[in-house]
Amino acid sequence: MKYFSTNNPNHKVSLPEAVIKGLAPDNGLYMPERIPVLSEELIEKFSKMSFQEIGYAVIGALFSEDLSESQIRELVDHTLTFDAPLVEVEEDVFSLELFHGPTLAFKDFGARFCSKLMSMLVKKSSRTLRVLVATSGDTGSAVANGFLGVDGVEVIILFPKGKVSQLQEKQFTTLGQNITALEVDGVFDDCQTLVKQAFLDAELNEKLLLTSANSINIARWIPQCLYYFYAFSRLPKTGKKVVFAVPSGNFGNLGAGILAQRMGLPIDRFVAATNVNKVIPDYLNGAFFQAQPSIATVSNSMDVGNPSNFPRLVSLYHGDEKLFRENVKGYFYDDAETVKAIQEIQEKGYILDPHGAVGYLGLKDFMTENSGYVGVFLETAHPGKFRDVVEEALGEKLELPERLAAFLEGEKKVIPMDKSFEEFKWFLEGLNQI
Repeated sequence: MKYFSTNNPNHKVSLPEAVIKGLAPDNGLYMPERIPVLSEELIEKFSKMSFQEIGYAVIGALFSEDLSESQIRELVDHTLTFDAPLVEVEEDVFSLELFHGPTLAFKDFGARFCSKLMSMLVKKSSRTLRVLVATSGDTGSAVANGFLGVDGVEVIILFPKGKVSQLQEKQFTTLGQNITALEVDGVFDDCQTLVKQAFLDAELNEKLLLTSANSINIARWIPQCLYYFYAFSRLPKTGKKVVFAVPSGNFGNLGAGILAQRMGLPIDRFVAATNVNKVIPDYLNGAFFQAQPSIATVSNSMDVGNPSNFPRLVSLYHGDEKLFRENVKGYFYDDAETVKAIQEIQEKGYILDPHGAVGYLGLKDFMTENSGYVGVFLETAHPGKFRDVVEEALGEKLELPERLAAFLEGEKKVIPMDKSFEEFKWFLEGLNQI
């Protein structure tokens, strides 16, 4: 299978190059040149198959031209070591809990897959692979823990100073070993820009083997489609149409759901739910796509004003804006609405994190406007990761899972940095001298 750039469909590369390069030289994102379609019969059988068995079938369809059956099984087994339960919150409304992995966030799925695939691909190389990661919260912790201790790989995480929750920060700034955290005096979009500039700097790339583990990398992005197949297979068979609501920031997660739909999963519609960083909802409601400065909110992992995966969404619809806007409905919510949702859902016996609350609100608004649906919203992180927001909303203390509480005991170790590319490049060039 070849992978093309969203900026130039004629630029095609192999799987190893797409994964290791991360970003195309023309600043485009890589996409598979063909999207396999699974048969209705196979998808119906998923209801009787385990998460891992579904993973073998889906990843096999996508990667069998490049990986052996044993490699595919090894990848899936390494990735799917925890469940993604579907919990009914109210009639016809389900929470897909994606926070049962090592760092209690949905990005554990993609990070574990990505780290394993990269280690397979660079095993024979004598060069150190440097993984650059911009994070607004959960990506940093998931990637850091996914790559921790992996031979031949160093991870450099860039995060915005003062804009990541304490728990999220502790999950990637206390690890040491092959993980380095850079505390950038700026916002998430500045961190993301620095990473992209590094990939496009020819001089740097001659000296260093650089890649990304953000959702711009297909090895982080593609495996996220697995939990859409799994969740769909566990829904009760009511005959109603299915809608998935995805709390969104960089929009890789929504893109993975659309990928699953393109592969034959009969999802009828998607909801793109955001906080007040509403570039995509505005676009879906008829505006031109226009990047904006990011705004700080209580759902900080979605504080993205220039979503990197937008070109991937456009590519999935072959540039057909009308079809895109018909298939995906956009909604946005402010902090007050988010906090109110956390409070109201607790009365139903369920505790949401701020991002899941945004997804829930989008789903409820869609289902109010459209009858005949059963809906799933993605609960992307454990509420304890945003303890300050949730505890203030509920007026009570949250009991943290043991593995989450353990991170708070670690010592924060970071390198402060401004948002200039010159300083970042100087830091990276110094890595070869260590």
